[in-house]
Amino acid sequence: MEWNPDEYLRKLYETRSQTLDFKAKTADQWKEWRTELREKFVDALGGFGDMYSKPEATVIERVEYDDYIRERIELRTADSLVMPTYLLLPKGRQGKLPVVVGCHGHGYGSKSAVGLLPDGSEANDDPNVHRKFGIALVRRGFAVVIPELIGFGDRKLENEAVVNRDSNSCFPISVYLMMLGKTTAGIRIQETMAAIGYAAEREELDASRIGIFGLSGGGLVAAFTAALDERIRAAVVSCYTNTFLDSILYRRHCIDNYIPGILRYAEMPDLVGLIAPRPLFIEAGQHDELFPLHGTEKAIARLQQIYGVADAAEGLDYHLFPGGHEICGDRSYAWLERQLQVQS
Repeated sequence: MEWNPDEYLRKLYETRSQTLDFKAKTADQWKEWRTELREKFVDALGGFGDMYSKPEATVIERVEYDDYIRERIELRTADSLVMPTYLLLPKGRQGKLPVVVGCHGHGYGSKSAVGLLPDGSEANDDPNVHRKFGIALVRRGFAVVIPELIGFGDRKLENEAVVNRDSNSCFPISVYLMMLGKTTAGIRIQETMAAIGYAAEREELDASRIGIFGLSGGGLVAAFTAALDERIRAAVVSCYTNTFLDSILYRRHCIDNYIPGILRYAEMPDLVGLIAPRPLFIEAGQHDELFPLHGTEKAIARLQQIYGVADAAEGLDYHLFPGGHEICGDRSYAWLERQLQVQS
């Protein structure tokens, strides 16, 4: 008897329950679908409620540049968790500032998004795949909040910081959480929501104009935080939107991408589609090997279906740029300006 695990897994995927895959034809059906899937999604992430909605904040650093200010803030997000967070503030702007929450991907953490090297020194001409997106956005008039996602940079586990100083703690954190019925994605989403709560309390920031921007694993956090937090008015997801089948089930990915049991309910495009009817911009490299183009095109087709039924087709846009797994920004930055009404 031939033993074929490839065929076995393929058939498992084809016969998954698909209980909440998008099938709505009317606005009422879409609303019912969205409500039910959000509840199942939060449950699959491990549930919410163990993080502070309004974290305690301590400013530990303030650096002035010619055109913006960089603060480093410690946010206590739970009884035993502190999340270092950068806040970039543009100079010379009048009135309350629109806000973008920036979610970094894999690498050495939040420093990579604000033009710093791992030791805190200036990166100069070494932008890496994050392309200093925090600086690019603050120079367009946004206040930019960049949390350090758990497992990266200064938030690695103590023993990992010693033996894996050039890597991350995604694996040990994720397996520990999974054994307790939680997920790394769920913790990161809750902490990002806490950062939004902090931004909403800063008097110079406009809580009615909050957007989110994320790359890769940070794209996961950006997409799913926006899906579950209505305070986010517009979202840019860079180099993540795909199908699970064509990306994280196709090749080895970091374990922080995996949400146990989620395919019982929906595929990735449906989860991203929970953002509707709020504006969404998909940015993807045509040569991205981690989240390949054909999977992104499938996801965009499903998202167009969801946004159409939600009567929000004009709120979905995308840019398939001639690059790889990296931030582009050629169209997404200006799109965010329009959505959050940045005054030049």
